Amino acid sequence: MKKPTRDERQRMCTGKRRYRSQGDALDAALIAGVERRRKAYLCPLCRQWHLSSA
Repeated sequence: MKKPTRDERQRMCTGKRRYRSQGDALDAALIAGVERRRKAYLCPLCRQWHLSSA
């Protein structure tokens, strides 16, 4: 499987909700009831936090 191009990574980033901190992202997962299936990560493109499938 090939690595995504910069344009593809940019599209993936802009399609996701952004959070100011890891705690905010994990709180949002908790409120949605999916905290066990989500992990927060710092996006290298936008420098904000996203949730990913665990």
